[in-house]
Amino acid sequence: MEIFISTFLKMFFIMTPFFVLSVFLTVTKEATISERKALAIKVTISVIIMSLILLFFGKHIFSVFGITLDAFRIGAGALLFLSAVDLIKGSKDSGKVEDKNISELAVVPLAIPVTIGPGTIGILLVMGASFKTKTALISGSFALICAVLVIGLMLYSSTIIEKLVGKQGLLVISKITGLFLAALSAQIVFTGIKNFLGL
Repeated sequence: MEIFISTFLKMFFIMTPFFVLSVFLTVTKEATISERKALAIKVTISVIIMSLILLFFGKHIFSVFGITLDAFRIGAGALLFLSAVDLIKGSKDSGKVEDKNISELAVVPLAIPVTIGPGTIGILLVMGASFKTKTALISGSFALICAVLVIGLMLYSSTIIEKLVGKQGLLVISKITGLFLAALSAQIVFTGIKNFLGL
């Protein structure tokens, strides 16, 4: 249960749900409610599939490239920190979309790189390699799916959330998420350095 809660909270914040929601609302501002809901389902399915592939095959990627888990922790933490800084500054330009066909936005850019950015990919690989038992892997996978489903539900209900919170409210929440991400990335880097130096 501890692994489930820990993984769920980490993945929920790492995937920057409120930033994803704000980008989703931006790229679908001219779409109908039914088009938004259909796109939200496609994005959710795409993110679940890609996340599980990264989680399950992370160990094999490490072994192929000869990368240690701690070295990857440091690299992934640094990338995640940059994502957090961009989120706080509001300088992420992933939301710039020129394609007018709403259904084609599900995988790129909404799934990658908006929801699953470089930092998220790194964390998923680290998590996959750090789960030592099958029970931990199953529990972590279930937590990951639940986190993505909650984000998917937010996207599905985006029209209601937009009315309740407003664009300024989403912006504030997005910056708070950035602060959490910055702290989490620092912790990941410190863990990597500590283990690498054998402290």
